[in-house]
Amino acid sequence: MSERFDCENCKESLYGRKYIQAEDHPYCIPCYDSLFANTCDECKELIGHDSRELFYEDRHYHEHCFRCFRCDRSLADEPFTSQDDALLCNDCYCNEFSSKCVACDKTVMPGTRKLEYGGSTWHEGCFVCSSCEQPIGSKSFIPVKDEHYCVTCYEDKFAPRCTRCKQVLSKGGVTYRDEPWHKECFVCTGCKIPLAGQHFTSREDSPYCLKCFGNLYAKKCEACSKPITGFGGGKYISFEERQWHQPCFTCSRCSVSLVGAGFFPDRDEILCRDCNSNL
Repeated sequence: MSERFDCENCKESLYGRKYIQAEDHPYCIPCYDSLFANTCDECKELIGHDSRELFYEDRHYHEHCFRCFRCDRSLADEPFTSQDDALLCNDCYCNEFSSKCVACDKTVMPGTRKLEYGGSTWHEGCFVCSSCEQPIGSKSFIPVKDEHYCVTCYEDKFAPRCTRCKQVLSKGGVTYRDEPWHKECFVCTGCKIPLAGQHFTSREDSPYCLKCFGNLYAKKCEACSKPITGFGGGKYISFEERQWHQPCFTCSRCSVSLVGAGFFPDRDEILCRDCNSNL
């Protein structure tokens, strides 16, 4: 008598029938499917032994049930993603959830390099300088209204330039006659000392320190021959095209101050009343 060869579950003979070995025991096909087959997460039917089974995040699917939630496209051999437990092909996901590049109006695909600024999104290669049209990438840029410039182009196009050296004035500086200057470029026309933060004056649109201006252009005191600038609140006396510092306006004979007093001119001299009476 031959040895029995039965299904481990239903005990029916497996001679002449298809069977599947599982856990070291033979099972007829119906018993195997009922005991070991997974349930499709989509249609809730068993995934039979002869069906292609797909597995994703603890969920099992028939091949024909593994489809895009939006367009019903098969995802068996396609890239896909999951949104709120719904499976979506890349095209549907991008159309619904991905940003569009404001430059080329194409979808910025997940995982691609992008740049976001001011609520807008660009492909990395589409975010270019509005002047030289070179990709800005991770470099610094300056926005101007709806345009973006690399630092070099911004300085060439918009940054003020020093009136003297014509180089870009990036920060600081001084303004003279509504024109920008580097502090180190704004110097006295005569001696070249820096004038930023100092008292100065001008002659024919050229700036001068007080010393150079006095030496070059100021009238000289008749008594001491030093310049009379009038800066710093200094007072002076003028008489017949001659000028004196107020302290220098004294009698040519006795040196008494003549400020506010009567005086008498005598050729190149000026005299007080007493000295004039003694003549």
